[in-house]
Amino acid sequence: MDIEELRTFVEVADAGGVSGAARRLGLAKSVVSRRLLRLETELGVQLLVRTTRGVAFTEAGATFRDYAARACAEIDSGRETIMPDGELRGRFRVAAPLTFGPSHFAAIIAAMAKLHPRLHIHTCYTDRFVDLVAEGYDCAIRVGYLPDSDLLSRRVGPLYGKLVASPIYIDAHGSPEAPDDLLAHQSLMQGNESWQFMDGADIVTVRPRGRFKADSGTALVAAATAGLGIAWLPDGITRDYLASGALVAVMTRYPPPPAGIYVVRPPGRHPAPKVGVLTELLIDCFEKSQESR
Repeated sequence: MDIEELRTFVEVADAGGVSGAARRLGLAKSVVSRRLLRLETELGVQLLVRTTRGVAFTEAGATFRDYAARACAEIDSGRETIMPDGELRGRFRVAAPLTFGPSHFAAIIAAMAKLHPRLHIHTCYTDRFVDLVAEGYDCAIRVGYLPDSDLLSRRVGPLYGKLVASPIYIDAHGSPEAPDDLLAHQSLMQGNESWQFMDGADIVTVRPRGRFKADSGTALVAAATAGLGIAWLPDGITRDYLASGALVAVMTRYPPPPAGIYVVRPPGRHPAPKVGVLTELLIDCFEKSQESR
């Protein structure tokens, strides 16, 4: 059984069609279709049903997909393990936040590519919450407070942030002095998140309210500077705005506890070596950053 046919089947299944899989693999659609046909012929069973909207699993295909994905992952790990000097090869798909990623992670990912010239790295910078399994990513770099999920995660560094608002908003609505005061203010949020604050050794949790939400830190900064409300944002995003006076820190007696920067990956018995290499590069970078603070 050809490993490339297995890999192609997994990509077609995860991408929802031949066109999406062809883009991910960098192949012509005809090549993808031929590989899929050869695999189904060898197995003697139909794995996918073509529809006007893409493809759907047959019962056999749904069962076989996980076995095929595990086989591909094990072979990739085996190849990487026996490569001289830990050389990595193959394809590595990473999701990273658009707001924070290009400035904080892009150089590290580029350094990884330089260290491993046979590795093909595809990075997607987006503030959208990427479904790693459904969209075929090896891992993601995420910042903030992680929600509960089946994904496996490792913290690679701290993320410091604070509450900010514009002088325009403060003049019009006043400044909150304690966490409960936030319930009387317009908060600028990514979704329905909770905010945490330190009251001495205790952690206070607040569910903020507001009419403006965006999945982009850049958009939340714009809303805050426009006077629409109060936002919790990482220091790396707000530093210049605070320095210029466009934003001011609020409720500083109750700072948010440090959030985190994480590498998350789909559940599995062993992490792929390339995920481990990226994780260690990130940890090393942020440890050096901490030492220089």
